Amino acid sequence: MPNHRVLVLYAHPAPHRSRINRRLAEAARALDGVLVHDLYETYPDFYIDVPREQALLEQAELVVFLHPIRWYSMPSLMKEWTDSVLEPGWAYGPGATALRGKGYWLAVTTGSPEDAYQAGERHGRPFEAYLPPFEQTALLCGMHWWPPHILHGANGADQAAIEAHVAAFRARLEAFLLTPPKRHADGTANGK
Repeated sequence: MPNHRVLVLYAHPAPHRSRINRRLAEAARALDGVLVHDLYETYPDFYIDVPREQALLEQAELVVFLHPIRWYSMPSLMKEWTDSVLEPGWAYGPGATALRGKGYWLAVTTGSPEDAYQAGERHGRPFEAYLPPFEQTALLCGMHWWPPHILHGANGADQAAIEAHVAAFRARLEAFLLTPPKRHADGTANGK
């Protein structure tokens, strides 16, 4: 199993058409200590290897959920992954400590510009109104919610905006990787 402090769960149903999510995954993949896990490549049949996924999560200190927003939520395979992997008794509930204290970072893109997310506009409410299911998942699992990394209007973003977005994502990952690894009660770092 690879050694990593950051696990990037990358879920894009059409990565060949991705202008931004694919670039974010490539930027993360270039960093030591980061494992980019492409869910659509790994599970084209949607059959999730739960023990493997849980082992990957246990190694990580920070879990990045990298995907486009689809119908105000996550892509279908990411939802299947969440339903299958985040089991009661392991991820949440009595006795569950596997994810406690880990970071939860949502890195997403939207097709619509930010101003479409307000009352009277196309989506009717601020984008933040669609975040509670993600935040609640982090809370239920005892994870620390990181402020999301969002690029609105991905379909129309110019090259300068894309470059800036990718650079900011990479810089945040690099800053995290410069912090000392968390130590566990047994003296091991990063689940080792």
